Amino acid sequence: MPKTRTVRSLRKLAGLACSGLLLLSPAQADVRIKDIVQFEGVRENQLVGYGLVVGLDGTGDSLKNSPFTRKSIEGMLARLGVGNLSNDQIKTRNTAAVMVTARLPPFARRGGDIDVMVSSLGDATSLRGGTLIVTPLAGADGEIYAVAEGPVSSSGYAAEGTAASVVSGVPTVARIPNGAIVEREIEFRLNDLNNLRLALREPDFTTAQRIAEAINDESMGRARVLDNGTVEVGIVDKTDIPGLMAGIENLRVQPDSPAKVVIDAKSGTIVIGSNVRIDEVAVSQGGLTVMVRESANVSQPNPITIGETVVVPETEINVQQKNSGFALLQGDVSLQDLVDGLNAIGIGAQETISILQAIKAAGALHADLEVI
Repeated sequence: MPKTRTVRSLRKLAGLACSGLLLLSPAQADVRIKDIVQFEGVRENQLVGYGLVVGLDGTGDSLKNSPFTRKSIEGMLARLGVGNLSNDQIKTRNTAAVMVTARLPPFARRGGDIDVMVSSLGDATSLRGGTLIVTPLAGADGEIYAVAEGPVSSSGYAAEGTAASVVSGVPTVARIPNGAIVEREIEFRLNDLNNLRLALREPDFTTAQRIAEAINDESMGRARVLDNGTVEVGIVDKTDIPGLMAGIENLRVQPDSPAKVVIDAKSGTIVIGSNVRIDEVAVSQGGLTVMVRESANVSQPNPITIGETVVVPETEINVQQKNSGFALLQGDVSLQDLVDGLNAIGIGAQETISILQAIKAAGALHADLEVI
């Protein structure tokens, strides 16, 4: 593409973004199958655990307001041989109860490292500078799959004085890079599969059919569409299933998408898909603006006269009528015609939202209207 044409395209896109209206143009290039599907069974698994972060500089849980922290400290000390402590003998603010979460990647092997997230459970003000005590991480089946431990890293901070306080970020959430060691593997063998199933991230029958045709054209297996979100591929040769998966995910297809208009009313952002069509409709946008200003004048009597000083209120009312006229959008209006028609009557993003909702209510907008 010539440089001049590229600059014009960028300027046009920037202008649409500033007006709050973004357009989705038809896809010109095909995309890789790996970017729009995932192989069934090849996924992450969530892990969770409960632990203690120690070594905090007085920013941990108050044991009065967090009884579970007190019980956890007592249990930990008892296991380490320090027991028979009464409640009033533990008065520390250097410990915080936390929830530890992690994602176990597919095919993670025993001894591998994974990242963990540490989130405060009590009333601790900051986890900065603390150390997570050894914490088992369990899966949904209750089995222990990893063990987390190590110094936490928090990007947020909190500082408090007598009359002021400063908080940046979220100091009660921290991260431990490579903070957990995998102790158990999830049993999943590719060689035991008789077929592969591709799950579309955006289910669509047209896209699924195109994926199946692309796989069959390359003779990588017998592909068929099960539903709008699943394509099944029969495995002919089980000697190199990873190679088959790599070959499939690098094939290119052109995904299809339904006609859709997405509106974010809070920010005034509108995204219109390329397949949106509108029947013939006339649009008029105008408004009546009434401005009321209140002011007060002081009435002062002349010197050596009988009278008193009074406040006289004054009200000024200004009425402005905005006349935009009608804009006629002809039948089978395309995306560009719609934008040109809305721009012709000089309206902004917020007015466009109301117009699109009214066109949808009139039955002239042939697209899904989603308000987020």
